[in-house]
Amino acid sequence: MKIKELKKRPSIDQNKNLTNTYSQFDKLLIELKKRELPEEIVKFVNDGIEQINAVSESNKELRIQIKKSQSSILKLIEKKLKLVTKNHYKNTWLALGMFAFGIPLGVAFGTILGSMAFLAAGLPIGLAMGIAVGQGMDKKAFEEGRQLKLEIKH
Repeated sequence: MKIKELKKRPSIDQNKNLTNTYSQFDKLLIELKKRELPEEIVKFVNDGIEQINAVSESNKELRIQIKKSQSSILKLIEKKLKLVTKNHYKNTWLALGMFAFGIPLGVAFGTILGSMAFLAAGLPIGLAMGIAVGQGMDKKAFEEGRQLKLEIKH
């Protein structure tokens, strides 16, 4: 089974955000077509494409449906195939680092120094640690061939 094509929509050229969203989803499909995917994943992707193609010419509805389909496809291929986009782990661990490392470090600084004003000092440290962990995981995914040549911009 092959991945279907997105319906060409010349009317979206006036809306820059919609054009970017549409082309990003199209690039995702191109990357997925380069890989051997199980039948169930191809069917899921095709269902998402059909939902996008079924949307009328409303730019807002189309953009919402593209983002919804793209998000669900990316979640599925990450869960089932361990495929991720560029900087996926970095973006995920950026926030996790602030909360998992930064807040506890800030509390420790505040306790040691006797002022909870130092709570915020841990956040940039946690941010840096999260980015470092995420970049390491992204590098490992790239080396294992699990990284798509696509970066998702929200």
